[in-house]
Amino acid sequence: MMAPGRRSSTFTRLLRHGFTDPSAAERLLDGAELEPVRSDPVLLDALGATADPDLALLGLVRLVEAQDSHIAERELLDTLIAAKPLRDRLLGVLGASAALADHLARHPRDWQELVTYEPQDLHPGVREFERGLAQATDPVALRVAYRRCLLSIAARDVCGTTDLAQTAAELADLATATLRAALAIAGRAAPDDAALCRLAVVAMGKCGGHELNYVSDVDVIFVGEAVEGADERKALQAATRLASHMMRICSETTVEGSIWPVDANLRPEGRNGPLVRTLSSHLAYYQRWAKTWEFQALLKARPVAGDLGLGEEYVATLAPLVWHAAERENFVADVQKMRRRVVENIPVAEIERELKLGPGGLRDVEFAVQLLQLVHGRADTSLRSGTTLDALKALAAGGYVGRADAVQLDDAYRFLRSMEHRIQLYRLRRTHLVPEDDADLRRIGRSLGLRADPVVELNREWKRHAAVVRRLHEKLFYRPLLDAVAQLAPGESRLSPNAARERLVALGYADPAAALRHLEALASGVSRKAAIQRTLLPVLLGWFADSADPDAGLLNFRKVSDALGKTPWYLRLLRDEGAAAENLARVLSAGRLAPDLLMRAPEAVALLGDGDGGGLEPRGRAHLEQEILAAVRRADGGEQAVTAARGVRRRELFRTAAADIVASYGTEETPAVADQGALVDQVGGAVSDLTAATLAGTLRAVVRDRWGDTLPTRFAVIGMGRFGGHELGYGSDADVLFVHEPREGVDEQEASRAANAVVSEMRRLLQVSSADPPLLIDADLRPEGKSGPLVRTLNSYGAYYRRWSLVWESQALLRAEFVAGDEDLGRRFIELVDPLRYPAEGLGDDAVREIRRLKARMESERMPRGADPTLHTKLGRGGLSDVEWTVQLFQLQHGWVEPGLRTTRTREALGAACAAGLVSGEDAVILDEAWVLATRVRNAVMLVRGRAGDTFPSDGRELAAVGRYLGYGPGHVGDMLEDYRRITRRARAVVEVLFYGA
Repeated sequence: MMAPGRRSSTFTRLLRHGFTDPSAAERLLDGAELEPVRSDPVLLDALGATADPDLALLGLVRLVEAQDSHIAERELLDTLIAAKPLRDRLLGVLGASAALADHLARHPRDWQELVTYEPQDLHPGVREFERGLAQATDPVALRVAYRRCLLSIAARDVCGTTDLAQTAAELADLATATLRAALAIAGRAAPDDAALCRLAVVAMGKCGGHELNYVSDVDVIFVGEAVEGADERKALQAATRLASHMMRICSETTVEGSIWPVDANLRPEGRNGPLVRTLSSHLAYYQRWAKTWEFQALLKARPVAGDLGLGEEYVATLAPLVWHAAERENFVADVQKMRRRVVENIPVAEIERELKLGPGGLRDVEFAVQLLQLVHGRADTSLRSGTTLDALKALAAGGYVGRADAVQLDDAYRFLRSMEHRIQLYRLRRTHLVPEDDADLRRIGRSLGLRADPVVELNREWKRHAAVVRRLHEKLFYRPLLDAVAQLAPGESRLSPNAARERLVALGYADPAAALRHLEALASGVSRKAAIQRTLLPVLLGWFADSADPDAGLLNFRKVSDALGKTPWYLRLLRDEGAAAENLARVLSAGRLAPDLLMRAPEAVALLGDGDGGGLEPRGRAHLEQEILAAVRRADGGEQAVTAARGVRRRELFRTAAADIVASYGTEETPAVADQGALVDQVGGAVSDLTAATLAGTLRAVVRDRWGDTLPTRFAVIGMGRFGGHELGYGSDADVLFVHEPREGVDEQEASRAANAVVSEMRRLLQVSSADPPLLIDADLRPEGKSGPLVRTLNSYGAYYRRWSLVWESQALLRAEFVAGDEDLGRRFIELVDPLRYPAEGLGDDAVREIRRLKARMESERMPRGADPTLHTKLGRGGLSDVEWTVQLFQLQHGWVEPGLRTTRTREALGAACAAGLVSGEDAVILDEAWVLATRVRNAVMLVRGRAGDTFPSDGRELAAVGRYLGYGPGHVGDMLEDYRRITRRARAVVEVLFYGA
């Protein structure tokens, strides 16, 4: 009978040794299986040293039970107590892997694989593993032999005999031996096929890189050739049968489970392409069709099985293509886009637990290293390793990566890979998700040496290393560019000038020498300013490279920094406010307009931050008018007043342009705005409100400067065209009409002179050459056009419209809206023209025919010579004119009975026409899409070129920048033009029916 307190004492000892279920452990220890050794203290100490003592004890009991005789049991237990190497290895494996414990229970003599502890057993290679698999003559036997070899690898791993890199290399060598054994089995099953062909198995991915996981797809590519005298077609068919059989031998599930899937999807054309190709077929594909990621994948190519000579020839033949991949257009952008796509495909519920593919995961390190290898490996053969850690070491030795960054990244990669190994080892299942269960986390933490509080310590270390990777993986590419132009400590390596130029060219810089000069000017020296720039620039360079014109982005950043370098808040804003630096990078590299506006008053960079600068949210008309009128009141004289108003306009144009660019490009935190119509409405509304406020301020300044508080005549400005429709673009003139009405007792001629003087002075002051962009006033839509007076009285307008008005003038008045001056006069003008633009009973047939005739004449006469009518945004097929004239025809015909049509805004009127049943929902969507796209293109052209235009730019870089603004990635300019033609073609088909009655 057990003495009182005995159980409590054992229970406490088990807890102290790390058992989480001491009661169950005590029962197992008291069982007959362990009776000969249960009192030996070394057993409990050894169990307590494992990752999971409970799991190790259970596995040991099962292994003893599985022995086929009492003698075998005693042999196992005696060796376990007497031989510390076996004890540590066996219990270490049992405490880390339930799957290998299952294997030992099925094959109870395999524990003896762990007894031998000779120096040659510590680091076996392919030859040793081939000997271990030599007796396997069928798929089941191969699985058993494979697990037996895996047992010894896991034992060395969990005991710390091998480090992460050695373990991954051993797993790759075991995979190599296994592929060779599987191919031999397939060859013996089909000797005629084997005699017809030469078949090379080229490992890719982690197997090719000699850095395999415990459980991973083994990526391969097959190369086949006919033996001398054989028919090539038959030889390839034979090679395909052999390759397929080899894959099944490894992948299929038997009573002993499976080994791992063999994946051949990295081959040309992926799963749609032939499984086996000749070397010449491979070469032809890579020369003509391969994408950037396929050359990236070839970094890992390594012949492993079959005809190794043919495999070596394959690698040697394709190597020149691999090392010239960085010269491909949009190379860096393609690699980074591929990385982003991987992250986007991770389920939201898993992204925080994704060890391999998530942000700060293993793939970030691997992508960054491979990117640098491809850029610099052409000139430096020391970088051509398929193994991530070896390549990282070589990059640091050559100065392509900062030494401190490389050390941190090496540590993080080793920790994350070790975590991945321990997660997979438990069940021998392919997974990269960190488990959520505390018991699993505890086992993983203890296996990595975290014993005080394994769960807490594991999570802390994991997050710390992931944060390091997130911080470094992109900076890794850019930081050495700064070191190349900075003063480094003695002994530090740096990029050579040629290597720095190579990297800048790969990033898309057209003038790498100038870029290096800018970096040197910004980051050299020991000042605090230079130190902050060295922190900012690696990230900024990445954002510049994401644009169509990195050179312009960096040059503009240097200009802004030179202008603001001595202000204390500038670099602090960029360093401390998360959005400011990225917003600035997007704005400076998106084209000419926004940087030009910023250079004229660099302090507007404060708008890009999160704080008190007002942000990028557009201000309303009332707010703008209040600020401008206040500035006018403070000014000394009309010119100074209008200069102040134009200064506000310039700042607000920059705010609008910056908001548009940031929303169109998106940021790392916020994706690009998907609703293109909302962006068009925002720009049109903001620029129109700003123009109205500027005109109001200018009018007040001119009147005050010459007449004091009261002008001899009431005066109003009526917005027309896009201005009246709240649809102004960045480069639009302000279409207006001027109307006045003499005050009581004032002579009409005096009033007319005053009104004309106001108009003349407003136009002059708004176009005076200065640092601020001019505002051009266009009054050509007035009665009699350029031949008529610039300004008329309200009565004169009434008389003209009653007697002489033409249908085109009624159409133009659809956009009329009061924007500045005497509000009551403006309201009465609108009341005057309402009957003309919304005629009772609509338009007669003659008027409709006249509008159609005018439209057809405009299409034939006003299209610029040589312009492509399928790409002209204003007058081209399905462009702005087509949509607007169609909508305006609805307004003229039905505005008198449909109140919703009585609006100056195109999209609003189109929506009202749809609601009234005048146009189908499908047709309305087609017209709206075309109008929004054409407007966006016009805005893009102005942002990119700094001057207005109605067609896509002919310059390749400018065209790419327009595409980037519209959401098309690098290399997709052709898609953009094709989409534009398709969308506007559909719109023109609708216009033919609705406008022309076809």
